[in-house]
Amino acid sequence: MGTWPIFSLSLLGIAMIAMLVFAANLSVKKLVGIAAYFNLSSTFMGMTVVSLATSIPEITAHVTGSVNILAGRLDMQTGSAIVLGSNIGSDVVQQTFILGLVVFLSGTLYFRRYFMWKSMVPMIGSTILCIILGLDGVYSRLDGAILFGTFILYSLYLYLDERKFYNAEENVHMSEEISESIPKTQRQVWIDAGISVLLLAVTVLAASQVLSITEIIVDRTNVSGSLLGVLTLGIASALPELTTALAGVRNKEEGISLGTLVGSNITNPLVGIGGGALISTYAVPIPLIKWDLPWEALTGIILWVILWLNKGKLGRKESIYLMVMYLVFVIFRSYLFPVDF
Repeated sequence: MGTWPIFSLSLLGIAMIAMLVFAANLSVKKLVGIAAYFNLSSTFMGMTVVSLATSIPEITAHVTGSVNILAGRLDMQTGSAIVLGSNIGSDVVQQTFILGLVVFLSGTLYFRRYFMWKSMVPMIGSTILCIILGLDGVYSRLDGAILFGTFILYSLYLYLDERKFYNAEENVHMSEEISESIPKTQRQVWIDAGISVLLLAVTVLAASQVLSITEIIVDRTNVSGSLLGVLTLGIASALPELTTALAGVRNKEEGISLGTLVGSNITNPLVGIGGGALISTYAVPIPLIKWDLPWEALTGIILWVILWLNKGKLGRKESIYLMVMYLVFVIFRSYLFPVDF
């Protein structure tokens, strides 16, 4: 591929991204069905199982990128910039544009007060934790252990809370799309689990190819690796969350929609960056600390304040604010930070 024209590389990259998103979406449906089989509420599924499943593109990009960095097949700075940029870019687009689009199409979404404290505050906190750990310019293995360990502890807290307050009635009116994906027998659970593993293997292969292609494009064009990650891979990686959230709204499963969008913004940094840093460590691009992560934290805080003042309600007016915030992020990101280091 090293001698291919940029146009041909771009087409191949788009095809690999499409394969990655397609495989991730199919695996999400299987994993959601398995979770529902074990009587987990829709909100809990959104916050944990679905958010983890829809984060497959980001997580696989980190794993394959880190393995390649460790093996010397991917430049440390370029590889770090690409995977970190795509991770945070995915978070920002979910937290602003995608959430705004989902609200705009649905008309109104309601966030319960307990959800704002139990889910949105940890979302903002995980972003701030990434800023603090990255101030020295490196995500070390110790930083990775802190991030990944935080995710495990948070998931344990959510599970214990779920078992304590689970209401079986919440899943009685489960959407048709989710109901159809629920295994009927334990044998079907194992079959669906096996299919999910195969689909995950496809996403790993596709993510590896996308990273290789992106590195070649960065080297030839001198485009910032993190900017390319933010504007292309980040948006593509967020498509599973978008389709899952829209399906939830369409089928009146708002718990799935909200849990997926907020939960993914906890999973992406803690599992993606944390797991990747555990493997290879990362060089932290300057734009990530000076713009991407602070903007993500700021928009999260603004969103939380809006919800608090509106008693948990988001309408079409607020959805436009969210989408405009994403456009502001992209414009200033492109203008202020053309290079990574």
